[in-house]
Amino acid sequence: MGRQMVFPISLWHILLIFCINPPLPASAQLRRNFYATVCPNVETIVRAVVTQKFQQTFVTVPATLRLFFHDCLVQGCDASVMVASTGNNKAEKDHPENLSLAGDGFDTVIKAKAAVDAVPGCRNKVSCADILAIAARDVVALAGGPSFPVELGRRDGLSSTAASVNGKLPQPTFNLNKLRVLFASHGLDQTDMIALSEKPFLVGNVATCCVAMMASLSGFE
Repeated sequence: MGRQMVFPISLWHILLIFCINPPLPASAQLRRNFYATVCPNVETIVRAVVTQKFQQTFVTVPATLRLFFHDCLVQGCDASVMVASTGNNKAEKDHPENLSLAGDGFDTVIKAKAAVDAVPGCRNKVSCADILAIAARDVVALAGGPSFPVELGRRDGLSSTAASVNGKLPQPTFNLNKLRVLFASHGLDQTDMIALSEKPFLVGNVATCCVAMMASLSGFE
């Protein structure tokens, strides 16, 4: 039997919020065709890499979406979750709440960035933050969901610390009021919160996947 893909409205509804009206550093201004003069084929390049990765493992879908979600909720959609720790700094990705982020999400963005930078005109012109946003959109489409335009122009974060994650992600112990406050701080209303708090969504017959807080909130109806 072929692999069935079920992609509920709630998931891509939230993805649309982050892609079209994402939490951003104050200096970032998004627009369509942001790279038109320097790297006009950036979305085609990223899509090819994401498609290849998707064909290798379906984990690419939930891994990339969850990575995008964790990135946007901390310091805005700035790819700071991609930054590696150093001897003097423990980065976001090594915070306990991010240790469960699947490697396939990081691998998707790293490979897409390498493919973009392999084009001379594109080298060092396209942010990892934009690549992650494009990749998140593309995995939705590959999983059977809709495709939609993504405005670009995000800037990569210059700072990434594990401490910055504290209090930014939903916790299993949060009551309804705490969840409302947390989501409101990211520009999300109660409808968005309920959508993200539904029972884990099914992606194919192979696995039941969810963004970080879906599993912990599966008791809410």
